Amino acid sequence: MRKISTFAVATAMVFGLCFTGAAIAEVDKGGADLILESTIDPAKKAKPAVFPHAKHQETLTCADCHHGQDAEGKQVAYTDDMKIEKCESCHNKAAGMPDKLKTFKDAGHANCKGCHKENAPEVDKKKCEACHPKKSE
Repeated sequence: MRKISTFAVATAMVFGLCFTGAAIAEVDKGGADLILESTIDPAKKAKPAVFPHAKHQETLTCADCHHGQDAEGKQVAYTDDMKIEKCESCHNKAAGMPDKLKTFKDAGHANCKGCHKENAPEVDKKKCEACHPKKSE
């Protein structure tokens, strides 16, 4: 009887560690909806964008949108172990990016509008309101 009890406890511990490890290994994939707004180069009439992050994760991979930068400031492809920085940490007027990517707004418009034009023309046709809903008062 003692062998069975010891085996049961050991088995329970192994399964517990496996499931605990899986829970710890779960990566934070960000919020369901994100509010995108520049803090470094804010627009004169700031229009925060509502980004349905979870909805995009249903059909895209992290690497479809996110990337990093190497020591020389060149873009590098996203990898699963990469820390995701705020876009505007590199996409700001002081960073010396090309004009079409020099601010968070510019980079967002290039990435989001370009993808929607190619992959979701029905959303692209909604223009600004697709990402920048009018405030309900």
